[in-house]
Parts: sequence; C-alpha cells; structure tokens
Amino acid sequence: MQSYQIDLADADATVALGKQLAALISAPCVVYLIGDLGAGKTTFSRGLIQGFGYEGNVKSPTYTLVEPYELADVSIYHFDLYRLADPQELEFIGIEEYFTQSSICLVEWPDKGQGWLASADIQINIEHKNEQRSAEIVGLTAIGQKIVEQLA
Repeated sequence: MQSYQIDLADADATVALGKQLAALISAPCVVYLIGDLGAGKTTFSRGLIQGFGYEGNVKSPTYTLVEPYELADVSIYHFDLYRLADPQELEFIGIEEYFTQSSICLVEWPDKGQGWLASADIQINIEHKNEQRSAEIVGLTAIGQKIVEQLA
C-alpha cells in the first residue's frame, strides 16, 4: 500500500494540497478524511472542491451531513459524519445514491458511518504537528494507488 507524506505549514498549504489532488482525481472516487477536530479536513476539502472550479463558499456540512457541489463535469459530495448518532441515519438520507460512477465523495469521520459507506479509494490522515499539520495520503485501491504514485 503506497502512501505520500507531506508537512503543511498552514491553512493555505492545506488548501493547496486539496487543489493539487483535484488535478489528479476523477470520478468515481471516495476519499476518507481522518483527523481530530480542527486538524484541517474541511480546509483540505475546500481546496479540492475549489480545484474543480467551484467559486462559492465551501462550508462544513456538520449539521446537514452532506453538502452537494454540482459542477459541469462532476458531482462532489462532502460528508461530515461527526454529529451522526446512529449509522442507520445514513439510510434515511439515501446514502447509496451519492456513491455513483460520476461522483467524488469526501467523507469526514467515516468511522461513524461504518457499514453504510462505500469503501475508500484514498484515505487522508491529517494530524497536528506542533504548530503545523502533517498529511499522509494512502492509496487503498488501484484508483487510489495511481493517484498516490502521481503525487510522489
């Protein structure tokens, strides 16, 4: 399993990593975002979504569970499952309808939706490293491995 490690000096560097990944990702792709509160998962997502040409505000879907971004060439769905009380709630929002051949799904706190989510192609682990952040991008499928190879 290949991985790519990078230190992120600040929020701008985290956004830049998201934009860099956007240039390498195409649908279908599922990205799991792992990290503590405030680690930079939503900041990374903002960069990736902007990297696909979205110019509006990218906000955390903490209260809505999912924030859709319908772009010309792709649908991006940004999930934040932090407040999910029971994974079965995902059935009520029709979770399986989001994971399609024409979508990219970014999932924060995927452990809270275990058993209801599509498997990840890429897992991004973001952690605090003193005043900075560190990110590890792991390719979990052939699609993910190809993306990690292009980053390295």
